[in-house]
Amino acid sequence: MTEAAFLVFAAVAVIAGWRVFRTDSMVRASFLLLASFLGVAGVLLLLESEFLAGIMILMMTGEMMIMAVFMVMFMMNPGGLMPMTMVHQPRFALALSAAIFAGLCAAILATDWPVRDGRPPADVTYAIGEGMMTDKMLVFLAAGVALLACMIASLALALHRGRYDRFGDDLDRPEPRDPGGRHDA
Repeated sequence: MTEAAFLVFAAVAVIAGWRVFRTDSMVRASFLLLASFLGVAGVLLLLESEFLAGIMILMMTGEMMIMAVFMVMFMMNPGGLMPMTMVHQPRFALALSAAIFAGLCAAILATDWPVRDGRPPADVTYAIGEGMMTDKMLVFLAAGVALLACMIASLALALHRGRYDRFGDDLDRPEPRDPGGRHDA
């Protein structure tokens, strides 16, 4: 039963990942990429990595939904009504990917893989959480601050008027000039 589930999840991941590059629609590409990530999350569930699978499901679902919304808002062809391709320089890309695949296969076959000593921890989720929240906590905090700064900067750049438009550059206008046109001072 586990082998059959693995084959299904792996097939979904690979086929959906391949279809991302074959569709004409950026929105469909977003959802196909989500399906590919969900297939990988299913494989993680089979490997008893529930924590990583849950994180992948939550993060990728949210990310792909946001990406689909942005594709509809900003892309010229979100519905795929005009033919387009997701692959640029296809001959070079095919040759490079074949070379990388052959190199990785050779590395896998040539590597002297270590034999496991010991056993995995009793609670894998606890061990992952402890590893992330002790030594790596500073990295998480820095990444959170960096993401917040990026969100604030993107909103500031996206606004059609700045902070000082209402009262002027020197903040000396007696009445604010609101976008509704009530105060045209």
